Amino acid sequence: MMAKLSDLSDRFEEVGALLSDPETMADRDRFTALSREFSELEPVIASFKSFRTMTGELAEANELAEDEDPEMRELAREDSARLTDALEEEELRLKALLLPKDPNDASDVFLEIRAGTGGDEAAIFAGDLFRMYGKFAESKGWRAEILSERAGEHGGFKEIITRIEGKDVYSQLKFESGAHRVQRVPETESQGRIHTSACTVAVLPEVADIDDVTVNKADLRIDTYRASGAGGQHVNKTDSAVRITHLPSGIVVECQDERSQHKNRARAMSLLQAKLLDSARSAQESEQAESRRIQVGSGDRSERIRT
Repeated sequence: MMAKLSDLSDRFEEVGALLSDPETMADRDRFTALSREFSELEPVIASFKSFRTMTGELAEANELAEDEDPEMRELAREDSARLTDALEEEELRLKALLLPKDPNDASDVFLEIRAGTGGDEAAIFAGDLFRMYGKFAESKGWRAEILSERAGEHGGFKEIITRIEGKDVYSQLKFESGAHRVQRVPETESQGRIHTSACTVAVLPEVADIDDVTVNKADLRIDTYRASGAGGQHVNKTDSAVRITHLPSGIVVECQDERSQHKNRARAMSLLQAKLLDSARSAQESEQAESRRIQVGSGDRSERIRT
């Protein structure tokens, strides 16, 4: 491990020097790639430097523990015990930092929440989940924007799709995919009975490079329509909302959040690419429909990752 960390330290210094090179700064793609590599290496190297500093301090403390002065020996032994514990923690941290990372961890995501079994209460629960993830995104300094939504009759959402943008969003949300279940006395219940409802959550990484997914324009049906709900006269009186259907797969995406039809079209295309990429990856294990069912479940009460 030390040999690998030493190599990474050399690479960190090399990347830092390259980032200050005018030729590198003139090449935007290379500069972006090196900046990303630098930011990934930085916490590893900081931890490695701390580990080496504590190793040196521990060696000094062990030498002083043999001193003739009884008071000095006692202080040195206390330092030795403290540094030994700190070194063990730092070593565990280093090992965790060296673990292989998911290449999508730094990606922005599309968060889909759909009401499952439970009727109006499931839609209310979907609204609760949406607010929970929204508050979490806010606490992380991320930016969230709603792409499309279908409101429930008594509050909440039958379906809501949100794009969340920020630092390492996918790494912290990817394990949320699945069915979520709630057991409570709902707002719509008049006799105080406990109901069980479920929602499905899907977290899809946004495609960073559109070359990762090839979309034939002939395979697309693009419809425009007027956005629904609040949004002002311009939104509701122009055909700014966009619906794109990918005919071979049957995937349908919508976006009506932006006032501009062009912006809605771009957002919808990005969401479609993310879904197609997710479908291609899932196809390695099973057919698309089955992999989708595995990820989000059926929305039934019996299926959940969290109650």
